[in-house]
Amino acid sequence: MMLMRTDPFRDIDRLTERILGASNRPAAMPIDAYRDGDVFIVCFDLPGVRADSIDLEVERNVLTVTAERADTVRDRGSVVVSERPTGTFSRQLFLGDTLRTDDIQADYTDGVLTLRIPVAEQAKPRKISISQGEGQPQSINA
Repeated sequence: MMLMRTDPFRDIDRLTERILGASNRPAAMPIDAYRDGDVFIVCFDLPGVRADSIDLEVERNVLTVTAERADTVRDRGSVVVSERPTGTFSRQLFLGDTLRTDDIQADYTDGVLTLRIPVAEQAKPRKISISQGEGQPQSINA
């Protein structure tokens, strides 16, 4: 597997949702991840976040995305409803060894952070040719 997601509190949240019937915290940084040919693409929803508040860091195949959304509602008077999460958010993705983490490209447009991570050569499918020999053992070249 190329992408593994871990959140130590996710199982607790799921159990709480089953018991109480509602989520106790909103998903602050939902993602979509998919492979498109030789590139693995991960999209993070970060509406209302300034591009200069986003930080990306890769250490030992662990990608950490940190972003901050300012609290603009509370500064404007008496709050009636405040459901959008504010503050600093962080998300970690464990990337497999089959991705080239040194070549990640990042783009932030319309509140969506898109990361393009190339697939390493050893993970790309390749054709193996079979040589024929008369009475000789056949060899497979990779």
